[in-house]
Amino acid sequence: MAKTPRATSGDRKNLLREGFGSVILNRSGGISTSPVWSNVAEAHADASDKILVIVELSGGNDGLNTIIPYADDAYYNARPHLGIRRDKLRKIDDHFGMQTTMSGFERLYKDGQMAIVHGVGYDQPSFSHFSSMAFWQTGAPNSGEMYGWLGRMADAIDPLGHNTNFLVNINDHQSLAVRSKGHVPLVFDNPKDFSLGAFHEEVEAIRLMGIRPSNATPNAMQDFVFDVSASASNSQQLVREAWNAYTTPIDYGLIPFGLERVAALVAADFPTKVYYVPYRNNAFDTHIYQSDTHARLWSYTSDHIAAFVKDMERLGRGDDVVVMVFSEFGRRVAENTGLGTDHGTAGPAFIIGKPVLGGQYGGIPSLTDLNEGNLKYTTDFRRIYSTLITGWMGHDHPSAVLRDEFEPLAVFAGRPGTRPQVG
Repeated sequence: MAKTPRATSGDRKNLLREGFGSVILNRSGGISTSPVWSNVAEAHADASDKILVIVELSGGNDGLNTIIPYADDAYYNARPHLGIRRDKLRKIDDHFGMQTTMSGFERLYKDGQMAIVHGVGYDQPSFSHFSSMAFWQTGAPNSGEMYGWLGRMADAIDPLGHNTNFLVNINDHQSLAVRSKGHVPLVFDNPKDFSLGAFHEEVEAIRLMGIRPSNATPNAMQDFVFDVSASASNSQQLVREAWNAYTTPIDYGLIPFGLERVAALVAADFPTKVYYVPYRNNAFDTHIYQSDTHARLWSYTSDHIAAFVKDMERLGRGDDVVVMVFSEFGRRVAENTGLGTDHGTAGPAFIIGKPVLGGQYGGIPSLTDLNEGNLKYTTDFRRIYSTLITGWMGHDHPSAVLRDEFEPLAVFAGRPGTRPQVG
């Protein structure tokens, strides 16, 4: 299929120098711009095109029934009913397979566009959805950190907050992961209805906040408020226009949970560098009758993510976009009496996209050497964050974001990192 024409890197840089930061062609053929972004266009004319998309699988995905160690008898001993038999899975090598419903992920892996990271977890794990998710979102377990790891990364890469809409969160509320000291994340769910929520009595006051009086005395703080308010209002319009203008022949699956909205903004050359997209409502919390539910969830998830990757290639952005997929914890090794699995510890995470050196990373956790029935993690999740911060986003001091040193994985060619022996 022919790729959709899009502005070249040089074209976009010229537009930036001319003051058009967030470019959307509206129905009348004009150009809408973000005022705050335009003010600093020259400073960012050579900014990287790289985009990072984080997909959160809320509820605690069962990693052992996602990347299935079918060659290990201990797996079937622990799961006599839930263990997925060798003839009922998609084998990816002589040890592991995937759910039969994960055709999209199988294609990505076999095409070399997926890194599977085994045994991902952290010390002193929490079995609370709320606490463990907060630890992942801040990148700082048991610390009380108030800013998200993506927010801190945005602050490190763009400390003056010049890049408007650096962070976008597809959700009905803001995730802790994108909370930042110097950036205001753009948060929306339904792009058709995206507008600032306010009581009727507040609407006029909010409108006036975005109008700078012609006779206003110069004031840095007041200018900042006017710029933020005007940018927020303009961003709402840009999102709606981007969504209305976006069409794709790609099937995003039965449950499109947000990546199609990311694609619309990417297609519109939105200036966003980081998108955060959750699969919501604790969907992966499979305590009872897990088998069919988990298989369906991975059908939706695998199809949706694979479609997004395909759409990025269609848009000519395949080399610019990387997706990371995680869940706040895994499940216990043994099945429970309700034919489900209970909250556990380590599990697999995924780094996906054309720029990824596909394969398997990290040590495979033992299914018999356990910690009170739970897997012992082999890869600290902050190693993945370090990999993305330095290997993909190009910030060479990930410890400044993560508050400590975590060795990156060699997932990206030409970037520092180690590729541990799998096994």
